[in-house]
Amino acid sequence: MNKAPAGQMNMAVDPVCGMAVDPNAGKPSYRHAGHVYYFCSDGCRSKFAADPSRYLVRSGEPEPLPQGALYTCPMHPEIVQEGPGHCPICGMALEPMGVPPEHEHGGHPELVDFTRRLWVAVPLSLALVALDMGTHVVGVDLLPFLSSHAQQWLQLAIAVPAVLWCGWPFFVRGFQSIRTGWLNMFTLIALGTGAAFLYSVVATIAPELFPASMRDAHGLIPTYFEAAAVIVALVLLGQVLELRAREKTGGAIRALLDLAPKTALRVLKDGKTETVPLAEIKVGELLRVRPGDKIPIDGTVIEGRSAVDEAMLTGEPIPVEKTPGDRVTGGTLNGSGSFDMRVDRTGAETTLAQVVEMVASAQRSRAPIQRLADTVSGYFVPAVVIVSIIAFVAWFFLGPAPQLAHALVAAVTVLIIACPCALGLATPISIMVATGRGAQAGVLVRNAAALERLAAVNTLIADKTGTLTEGRPALTGVESAPGFQDDEVLRLAASLEAGSEHPLAAAILRGAEQKGLKPAKVEGFEAVTGQGVKGNIDRSMAALGNARLIESFGIDPAPLVKAAEARRKQGETVMFLAAGGKLAGLVGVADPIKPSAAEAIAKLHALGIKVIMATGDNETTAKAVAARLGIDELRAGLRPEDKLNLIADLQRQGRVVAMAGDGVNDAPALAKADVGIAMGTGADVAMESAGLTLLKGDLRGVVRGVKLARATMRNIKQNLFFAFVYNALGVPVAAGVLYPFFGILLSPIIAAAAMSLSSVSVVGNALRLRNVDLD
Repeated sequence: MNKAPAGQMNMAVDPVCGMAVDPNAGKPSYRHAGHVYYFCSDGCRSKFAADPSRYLVRSGEPEPLPQGALYTCPMHPEIVQEGPGHCPICGMALEPMGVPPEHEHGGHPELVDFTRRLWVAVPLSLALVALDMGTHVVGVDLLPFLSSHAQQWLQLAIAVPAVLWCGWPFFVRGFQSIRTGWLNMFTLIALGTGAAFLYSVVATIAPELFPASMRDAHGLIPTYFEAAAVIVALVLLGQVLELRAREKTGGAIRALLDLAPKTALRVLKDGKTETVPLAEIKVGELLRVRPGDKIPIDGTVIEGRSAVDEAMLTGEPIPVEKTPGDRVTGGTLNGSGSFDMRVDRTGAETTLAQVVEMVASAQRSRAPIQRLADTVSGYFVPAVVIVSIIAFVAWFFLGPAPQLAHALVAAVTVLIIACPCALGLATPISIMVATGRGAQAGVLVRNAAALERLAAVNTLIADKTGTLTEGRPALTGVESAPGFQDDEVLRLAASLEAGSEHPLAAAILRGAEQKGLKPAKVEGFEAVTGQGVKGNIDRSMAALGNARLIESFGIDPAPLVKAAEARRKQGETVMFLAAGGKLAGLVGVADPIKPSAAEAIAKLHALGIKVIMATGDNETTAKAVAARLGIDELRAGLRPEDKLNLIADLQRQGRVVAMAGDGVNDAPALAKADVGIAMGTGADVAMESAGLTLLKGDLRGVVRGVKLARATMRNIKQNLFFAFVYNALGVPVAAGVLYPFFGILLSPIIAAAAMSLSSVSVVGNALRLRNVDLD
């Protein structure tokens, strides 16, 4: 509960209006997050109840993070420390690791601070511009009652807060960069504005120190207070725009977090329900999901059925039917049905939490191309300082009068225009936006290096089961021999398989259940290794398996061999059934091809990617699948080590290989490939070995990933090109190379505007990735 001021220790404080309230006076109250708050009136209580966070966080101040939270630099992820601070390499404010917090009232601490300083810097710098330019440009003395020297002193008084207070963070970081030896953009800003400000202070306080040739018509030395103040204001503006844009890169993560409802409907032992906070839910509890509700947490449907819209996590618009035994994911949207679910995972173990952490981690990772920008930046800042010194010396000894003034302008302009912020932001800002966009499309990128490698992939190796096929065998057909009916064949086969745990047995049982056929009791059940199963049904021997098992009972499977072979060529696994000493029929089971697989492979071909199917299944079945999907190359009967060798052979041929799989046996190959792509429906070890995870076990996600990776690399190259060209052209112009030919000498104010614009342009270009078409 909020504490009251001293002298009113028995009083509470209304969090809305701030009035002192006696808790014992029967005033309105409201319980929130375990605390009881008291109010002076029902009006204040209603406002608080509608939005407690608005009144519990002080206006203008971000909500504090937990003690011990780790912070890192968005441009240099290797810098990690406990608590906030500044990067020793680039000077940028460190940001919390993990999930980016959603701050109240305007942004994270640096954005709040810089915005406050900007609001002060703008009017003060405009006042300085008006005072200085009114006389020199318009020819109007705005303060005729003050002498020219007095006006200089007034400009000094205005410039002190405009430059020193508003620009203080830049000077602190600039000094730290010099002290640590990591020269960066703040080094240049601090040197440039500091030189202009100090020169102007000395010119105002002790004009006699300057040669007579520098004096104007009033006998005064020209000052550059307005230039220093406007530079600070423009740099602040650029930083605020950049920080706001950077905050948008975490929007995808926060959107994912917002998918999960804050409460759940818990089912009690007596069948009644109660609404409880999501944080109180435990594994094993039963929850009820009503029509139109968001599913609160990961679990398994126990009773009821519905169609669930999983587009928010997978990018797939078609609702998925959920029946008892099916898993549901927290954050997805229930349709018109209702069901009860058992909670399987909570907290950080949920799919949504893992997705968020993976995306946040990827956003902090570095792409190999970033090394180029780092290398250039390492030499760039010292080179700019040297160019600034050369420009100063050249203008001082060779330039027109007043030489010192021209020399100072050229040196300051070079320092300001050459800030390498755009260069440093070019790669990380694109990675941050791209990983967020991928998460929205159901494509999780483990790190930036995987995204860069994926853009260059020209060969995809795909496992068959669970990747190209559903990974859940289904009954495809029944054929009966003379004297038997199809339903009887299926009932007998289901009876024999009722005691088996084989995946094919489950497919037969599901097929019989769908037709309403009840398995008979089997006595003397026995599984014959490598052949099938047998047992007694209604006191008669029955067997289900391959031709060898049927022949062992003296029964000739020849009448159905041709039909069996035709089914095998369609990718089915065929089992013969014998009953009562006769051939009864056959049952066909197949792992259905995913409906989207053919479309995905066609799109991969359009992207110039060769698709190879590598499977441990037999060649006949694999050939049937490959033919229907248009696979470029088939490798069947492979063991895990064979897949490793295949990838190594392709890499030796110069191919850039991606491997898509979902099983434990695929984990070594996923790790060996240039890019491992794990199906989100598969084993956890597969996902741990992969650089990319598809939340939907669907190869169309690979298409989305490749398109995203290629768009990201194009975006990074555009950013780097823009930053390199900008600095390559800007520095010589700022130094004054155009002055002898065209009389052009850039103002430091123009340089500051151009520098800020370059950073904002890079961020703006990166934000275009949020709208890239991945379908």
